[in-house]
Amino acid sequence: MEYLSDLIKILVPAALVLYAMFLVVKSYLQKTFEQQLIANKSKNDQTVLPLRLQAYERMTLFVERISPNNMLLRLSDPDMPAPVFQQQLLKEIRDEFHHNLSQQIYLSDEAWDRVRGTMNEVISLIQEASVQIGPDKNSIDLSEAIFKLMMQREQDVISQTLKFLKHEVRQIM
Repeated sequence: MEYLSDLIKILVPAALVLYAMFLVVKSYLQKTFEQQLIANKSKNDQTVLPLRLQAYERMTLFVERISPNNMLLRLSDPDMPAPVFQQQLLKEIRDEFHHNLSQQIYLSDEAWDRVRGTMNEVISLIQEASVQIGPDKNSIDLSEAIFKLMMQREQDVISQTLKFLKHEVRQIM
C-alpha cells in the first residue's frame, strides 16, 4: 500500500506539471500562430493594396475616357458619316473595357457593376442619338445629338460613378 501511496505522490505532481507545460506550450504556439497570421496579412496588404488602388485608378481613367465630353472631342472627324462615327465610338468603348476587364478582381462588386452600368449607359446614349439623327448625317450632327440627350438626362452617370469610385478608394485607405 505504501508503494501505491508513493507512486500517487509522484504521479499526481508530475501529471500537474505536465498539464501545466501543455497549457504553456499550447498558449505559446497559438500566440505565435496569431502573430504569423497578422504578419502574413500585413504583407498581403502591402502587396494587394497598391494593386487595388491601381485598379481604381484605371477604372476612373476608363470612365473618364468613355465620357461623351472627352470621347467626342478626342475622336471627332467632321468628314466622317454618323454611322461610321457611331461604330468608332462603340469600338473605342469596347476596346477600353476589354483592356481593363481584369481590374474587376480588385474592385468591389458594386463598383464593378457601376462601371459596367456607366459603360452600358454611354453605349445606349450613343445608339439612341444615332437613331434620332438617321444615317445621312455626319459626326458633328451625332455629337450634337449625344450632347442634347446628355443634357436631357436627369442623372449624370459618369460623375456619379466617379464619385462612387473615389468614395471607395477613401474607404480602402
